[in-house]
Amino acid sequence: MKEMLTLNATEVRVLGALIEKGITTPEYYPLSLNALVNACNQKSSRDPVMDLSEADVRSALFELEQMGLVRVLSDARVSKFEHLSYGKLSLGRPETAVLGLLLLRGPQTPAELRARAERMYTFDDTAAVNAVLDRLAAREEPLVVQLTRQPGARESRWTHLLGGPVAAADEPSAIPSSVRAVDPGLGERVAALEETVRALEERLKMLEAASRE
Repeated sequence: MKEMLTLNATEVRVLGALIEKGITTPEYYPLSLNALVNACNQKSSRDPVMDLSEADVRSALFELEQMGLVRVLSDARVSKFEHLSYGKLSLGRPETAVLGLLLLRGPQTPAELRARAERMYTFDDTAAVNAVLDRLAAREEPLVVQLTRQPGARESRWTHLLGGPVAAADEPSAIPSSVRAVDPGLGERVAALEETVRALEERLKMLEAASRE
């Protein structure tokens, strides 16, 4: 069996950012180095928030290119970068959307993934997300794993395995279990609100940029 890909935290962020921007802003994709640094360091829709330098991102791109996960496109003006996850990891659009979210935001429940995936892929229901997660987990080389459900939680979270093996009991608790027990649907509603705010922020930035031109 071929060696499993193992990415460090910076490579995880870079790959996740390329996946996200390739789907949500195709008009600006592939990304320049500067645009990719900005995408990696976004303060919204990222967990954890990072402060990567151009050198950090450039180094990660080099390693990802060696692994066959990134391609460099050069023209007379500036080099641009695109991910090759579809072919390298044999992913469809739903699988790519789910994996991209896990790379950018860490462990999440199927309900959170469904709400946050809206701009990348529209899932009919949470069962559709579970089906994608099950496919990714059942591969010869699994790309995701289900974490142990914590006390008071309605759903277990899932995490990606591109950063190496993860113990099933290592699930972080972003929302206190007491809160989840009182309102098990809170996570999905919070995720939907986060996506709405992020979309509005991006729209505002585009309008501000257009007004300056």
